Amino acid sequence: MRRTCVPLLCAALISPLAHGQAATPVAVPPAPPASTPAASASTAGATLTLDAALQTALRQNPLLRAAEAEVAASRGTIDQAGVRPNPTLGVDQEDTRRETRTSTVVLSQPFELGGKRAARVELARRGREVALADLAIRRAEVRAGTIYAFFEALIAQERVRAAEESVGIAARGTAAAARRVAAGKVSPTEETRARVAEATTRIELRQAQADRQVAQRALSLVMGVAEAALGPLDGSVDALPAPPAGDGLAQRVSQAPMLRRAQREVQRADAAYALERARRIPDVVVSLGATRAQEVGRTQPLIGVSIPLPIFNTNQGAQLEALRRRDAAQAIAEAEEQRVRTEVQQIVDMLQARASEAQVLRQEVLPGAQSAYEAASRGFELGKFGFLDVLDAQRTLLQARTQYLRSLAEFNRAAAEFERRLGNPDDRPDAGTQP
Repeated sequence: MRRTCVPLLCAALISPLAHGQAATPVAVPPAPPASTPAASASTAGATLTLDAALQTALRQNPLLRAAEAEVAASRGTIDQAGVRPNPTLGVDQEDTRRETRTSTVVLSQPFELGGKRAARVELARRGREVALADLAIRRAEVRAGTIYAFFEALIAQERVRAAEESVGIAARGTAAAARRVAAGKVSPTEETRARVAEATTRIELRQAQADRQVAQRALSLVMGVAEAALGPLDGSVDALPAPPAGDGLAQRVSQAPMLRRAQREVQRADAAYALERARRIPDVVVSLGATRAQEVGRTQPLIGVSIPLPIFNTNQGAQLEALRRRDAAQAIAEAEEQRVRTEVQQIVDMLQARASEAQVLRQEVLPGAQSAYEAASRGFELGKFGFLDVLDAQRTLLQARTQYLRSLAEFNRAAAEFERRLGNPDDRPDAGTQP
């Protein structure tokens, strides 16, 4: 029997807030390549800056690595979408007797019509863009979590320092009261009050130390490193830059990760609708083969074409479903844009309010409370004031410090939320990437 060879070619497709102290509260530098040496967080005892914490978190956070793996997996989806259908080899034999049997060999090759293959590839590409948008969201969340955890730990570190100063202030007050009691100028009750106040500040110091440990654990968790690898934090809690406004804010909102993802979902839904429209056109199957009839003693060629008739099924239901899903994705994108703009403006208002509050506390309340305490202490030692006046001034100073640190914490919490909503436009995973 003569053999008929039909060459088939298959094509392979697709090669592939930083919360800087003098900038906007969420503009941070991009993460370094994987080959970059570990930041200072990897060396126990070294100071840890916000930049180093961000680089370490973006490199080692396990959830971020999972999102990066999803992006890598989407490339396989694109490759698979561009593969042509495999041919089918069929062998038939009629009769089992050698003298009268007939053997048929047929090679069938489907040919996709209507642009199905291109539509599949486009849908896979849009899916990869969604995966990249998810990665951008994850990066924004990791960065925001790192900013929040870093400043929480930094403020907790500042609280410990302030509590230690408060213990020193209370100890000096106790010593002054003891001297006055020894001199017979005040009642021993004054010394008792002073010692109670000092004990209270020591309790607050222990609480501040415990809060610092909790904050450091949270920071090590988001960075993906051991707590022992964290050294003293290097940063300033007093520098509060103004939040972006005007055209700069509008541009940041337009590049918000959640908004970009919603837009990518609309594009993917549109690509899915185009694929369903392409599927309404039936494919053609071309067959080539040969039949060997032993009785007649010769081989006959076979050529066939098979085309389904779209009489009952024109894929109309799938087209309607895809069209409505595209409409739903468009509506969700519009709602997401409105939500992002509203929430970002609320965060900006909160940043401005907290910044103003912290400025007043730093420039007016704290200096006034410090002066009042110093005057009351001197007056008590000179016998002009009672110790209740000293305690009242001391309590006012400590409350002002606590309120100031609380205001800073609220500001940095809002700055981290600002970063989570808008991300960093200079650190987009899909920037310059061809899907």
